[in-house]
Amino acid sequence: MGASKAAHPWADNAAMNQLDALKQFTTVVADTGDFKQLAQFQPRDATTNPSLILKAVQKPEYAPLLQATVDRWRGRPMDEVIDRLLVRFGCEILATIPGRVSTEVDARLSFDTSATVTRAERIIELYQAEGVHIDRVLIKIAATWEGIQAAQQLERRGIHTNLTLLFSFCQAVACGQAKVQLISPFVGRIYDWYKKQAGASWDEAARAGENDPGVQSVTQIYQYYKRFGIATEVMGASFRNVGQITALAGCDLLTIAPDLLAQLAASDAPVARRLDAEAARMLDLRKIELDEPAFRYALNEDAMATEKLAEGIRAFAVDAVKLEQLIHAA
Repeated sequence: MGASKAAHPWADNAAMNQLDALKQFTTVVADTGDFKQLAQFQPRDATTNPSLILKAVQKPEYAPLLQATVDRWRGRPMDEVIDRLLVRFGCEILATIPGRVSTEVDARLSFDTSATVTRAERIIELYQAEGVHIDRVLIKIAATWEGIQAAQQLERRGIHTNLTLLFSFCQAVACGQAKVQLISPFVGRIYDWYKKQAGASWDEAARAGENDPGVQSVTQIYQYYKRFGIATEVMGASFRNVGQITALAGCDLLTIAPDLLAQLAASDAPVARRLDAEAARMLDLRKIELDEPAFRYALNEDAMATEKLAEGIRAFAVDAVKLEQLIHAA
């Protein structure tokens, strides 16, 4: 899916800012829990995660929302109060955007398939109790083997998923096999790892644009999916600069933080389509099938993906604990 395709990959967008030009090729998604920022950028969808919600609830303007949620559900189990807070933010976001919101399952369940399924089902039930249609919510789950299996079960039940913390091609292949709705490959965190590894030898100019390792990862996944007719949507995520975003123009979706959305809106530099589904369908690629041992070995062989997946789960778990502490104090 994604935005309608322009007649020519270099469509006339001279009169547009970069954000509007990007929307010709790609569905733009806002990566924030700060729903008061959304309207100015007019994204179709929005994504959240524990870190973004934690950041939002510490702002003075959101203190009443946090307090009201805690007061209403005080005495309930902490995991339920957390989910109710996430859903409250999600409902506020959905009141501002026309599309979908992504809400994340607790990262501490990333290696527990059944617990992830149970938690996801409760989040959906909480949304439905607020009158939100199931198709307007994506359940975010870490792309571990266990998380991917949970997503497969949820998709079969009509609950759509967004597989996050995705850094490797093998994760994307397994997600495609599981027929998940959407994946979020993390461009910026891949870039961070390779830049840190290179140290003083890193050449920023030489590794920019289509040569950026994060951009290359998303491009490989996008081309593979389109070549083999895999319906899973590809949503590039975790950007460090505008160049990474414009290098992926044409990707199904791109989820972008408000500061980078503002930079795109303030620039009138041209934006060209870089990823094209029709061109990808003509590529000579090999279809891959992964069972659990093959998946685990392929992930193990990718030092960057192994390290960033573990690091990402740890970081989200830390922020989940901080959110619990804020709720205790409220």
